[in-house]
Amino acid sequence: MEPEVTRAETLPHRSHALSVAAVADHFGVDPAVGLTQKEVARRLGRFGPNKVAPRRPVTEMALILRQFASSVVALLAAALVLSLIYAEWKQAATIAAVLVINAAIGYYTERQAVRSMEALRQIAARNARVRRDGQSRQISADQLVPGDVVVIDAGDVVPADMRCASSAALSVDESALTGESLPVEKGVETNPEFAALTERSAMLFKGTHIVRGSGEAIVTGTGIATEIGRIAELVEGAASGESPLERQLALLSRQLIWLTLALAAVVAAAGIYSGKPIFLMAETSIALAVAAIPEGLPIVATLALARGMMRMAGRNALVENLAAVETLGSTTLILTDKTGTLTENRMEVERVLTPSGEYSIDHLRAVILKDRNPVDPATDPGLMRALLVGVLCSNAEYDHHAGFGTGDPMEVALLRAGGFAGLHRREQIDTYPEVAEHPFDTATKRMATVHRHGDGHFAAVKGAPEEVLASADRIGVEAAPLDDTARAAWLGSAERLAADGLRVLAVAIHPEAEPAEPIARSLAFLGLVAFRDPPRHDIADAVAAMRSAGIRVVMATGDHPSTALSIARAVGMTEPDATVTAGAELSRLGEVAEAERKKIARGDVFARMTPEQKLNLIDLFQREGEVVAMIGDGVNDAPALTKANIGIAMGQRGTDVAREAADMVLLDDAFSTIVHAVREGRIIFDNIRRFSTYLLSCNLAEVLVVGLAVFSGLPLPLMPLQILFLNLVTDVFPAFALATGEGEGDVLARPPRPPKEPMVSAEQWRAVVSYGLAIAASTLIALVVATNWLELGEQEATTISFLTIALAQLWHVFNMRSRGSGLWRNAVTKNRLVWYALALCFGLILAAVTVPVLAEALQIVQIGAAGWALALGCSLLPLIGGQAWLVGRRGRTTPAFRNVCLGAHKARSEL
Repeated sequence: MEPEVTRAETLPHRSHALSVAAVADHFGVDPAVGLTQKEVARRLGRFGPNKVAPRRPVTEMALILRQFASSVVALLAAALVLSLIYAEWKQAATIAAVLVINAAIGYYTERQAVRSMEALRQIAARNARVRRDGQSRQISADQLVPGDVVVIDAGDVVPADMRCASSAALSVDESALTGESLPVEKGVETNPEFAALTERSAMLFKGTHIVRGSGEAIVTGTGIATEIGRIAELVEGAASGESPLERQLALLSRQLIWLTLALAAVVAAAGIYSGKPIFLMAETSIALAVAAIPEGLPIVATLALARGMMRMAGRNALVENLAAVETLGSTTLILTDKTGTLTENRMEVERVLTPSGEYSIDHLRAVILKDRNPVDPATDPGLMRALLVGVLCSNAEYDHHAGFGTGDPMEVALLRAGGFAGLHRREQIDTYPEVAEHPFDTATKRMATVHRHGDGHFAAVKGAPEEVLASADRIGVEAAPLDDTARAAWLGSAERLAADGLRVLAVAIHPEAEPAEPIARSLAFLGLVAFRDPPRHDIADAVAAMRSAGIRVVMATGDHPSTALSIARAVGMTEPDATVTAGAELSRLGEVAEAERKKIARGDVFARMTPEQKLNLIDLFQREGEVVAMIGDGVNDAPALTKANIGIAMGQRGTDVAREAADMVLLDDAFSTIVHAVREGRIIFDNIRRFSTYLLSCNLAEVLVVGLAVFSGLPLPLMPLQILFLNLVTDVFPAFALATGEGEGDVLARPPRPPKEPMVSAEQWRAVVSYGLAIAASTLIALVVATNWLELGEQEATTISFLTIALAQLWHVFNMRSRGSGLWRNAVTKNRLVWYALALCFGLILAAVTVPVLAEALQIVQIGAAGWALALGCSLLPLIGGQAWLVGRRGRTTPAFRNVCLGAHKARSEL
């Protein structure tokens, strides 16, 4: 009878609670024989290949279409349509060129990043050893089906979700899936049905690594029906957080649309009412629409983001899309995993406790300390004996010259620590040859190796403190009796170390062991060895830099609460008296009161987190108004990386799934790189705000000049192509120069801007209106003087107004310095590109006046020395007024004022 295997039943949710025989019966397989080829073909057709579908490559067409998704670009397209309707062919061609140039820049820059990301995402093909038709054979892992019997060994990557059928000291690194930094021992015993993922010792999960031992397992889930597949579905379902820049550009576009429509309608209606021809007013309305729309904004924004992307790449931060470049600059909270992100994802011996005292290890100096002072370990026989047991009772290898080891991380750490005392495994094995091994057993929770010494044998033993102490009746090299009081005291020491977030092993020796007999009792207890997964060397400084920048750093890990809290304290992420929030509390967020939710949102350390709970946590933070950056490297981080406003994955240690879900990849895995990225993001936003203010004030000036001239009965001061010339030449080059600024020195000393604050805030709009009025007024003064006092013709007067506003816009770039900066030395004047842009624009203006082809196209005529003097003099008026206004407001940006602002931000965060 064929077994009935549905998709739901292939999931490993119940397999860990069933015996091996029950699982084999369910899948209709004899573990000694395996499936038949006929049955494999049937199941492969039913369940499909053992693949979790990777993200589809971004097509060239998708990249091109992405460049036209901006609302500002849509506004330009509307202007293009209007120009075509009214047969303004030159104007339409110019706007079309703007759209093409903008799309080309964005396409080229994003294509470079996208293709680099896709290269990172290439998943190497893996093989698996299976038993089919009674024979062992090697197959491609994607050909596995539910019910296959897989043979596994140390060094293998688990190819599917499987129920362990036999185990010989099987140990698995599940950190990428669960966040647990230590390997997990696996056996055949059943687990409770509702056991957490980290407690399913009978299961092996796809994508995890076998670090020790061997065994066999029955495949219970393949492809999407694995834990990794389930996480992949969470990734697909997690709506990506919208970039703040995208929101700000959309808001700005809506504001510009209404402004454009309102101005065009008012001016057209007024002109028609005053008796002007309808066609003329329609043409004027188009000119006003063109004047109101900053054609250069999308180009300059794209170039600014592209330059930021390239600068980040130079800092080993690869960003996939342009909008994400700025997001880190607006980040208010960084949520980070622990294992492999804050820590090295390797073990180190932190302390050794022996009857003669407590020792610590300085791994940077490679010395052993007692009371913080270096000691010679050879002077303490008890310490040397404890370290020797750690070196002998091991299956790991460690190269002290290369500083690299293979095998169980805790055994590698013991070999490294032994080397600091001159105890190298190969030399010690030559001195004490190994004659037998009693592998780690989940029942006894200890491992032993038997060694020849003279005419006899001794056993080196390590394992769980409670088990080793229960089997010991002596203590120390003197073999003094070990009574219940001393045993309880040592167990208390082990609990104290565990409470500090350390993993603890006990070491012991059996001086008269028999190789073939179990090492069960009469042990001489030698001491405790405490391990830790050390913080990365750059973490503490990076966390301090984030906090000084007003950014909260929060840990969310699948690891044990005490371990998480220990690391958080070590890197300065939280206060000494802080508590840990368990992931289970996030599963019931919908049931708790608002005050309780806010209390949870104020937490800094979250432990025992599942992928679903990380999603809930990010959602909670985002509802509280935070812009969340998520940093992770494991499979279990992928949904959260997608859900966050910006997902950041580790490029070297990160899993393929994590890199696929991320917006940015740290190529050097350095947390400190994020500090540079945050600074770059803030500079980019400041620059975008600066050149947006510049462009909008210039465009508003053009609108006011045209509108007020129409209302006043003056000649049209600017022709449509002249407006486009201003928007694409005298506006764009200085704006781009502003976009390349290096930023102010205090960019990381101020709090992040409020997430809901628009790109062009009320203060910026006031500046836009003030500067726009000043430039418009100076241009109209020049127009009136040219018409009434100099009695020039209409074309000469229009040329003077064109030159006045063009030059005023060039000088206006110096009004874009920050209020607290110096008059002569500031971010604008120190920017060499600003000077190059001004020189280029002045040359282009001269060309527009002197080159006949350009002058004819732009309807520009010669105006003589008096006209030039008038244009130059009036163009300087907005600069003089703007600098006077900045000097008057400088006091509001003193250090004391900024400190008040920072204190207010911190108070808001605490509330």
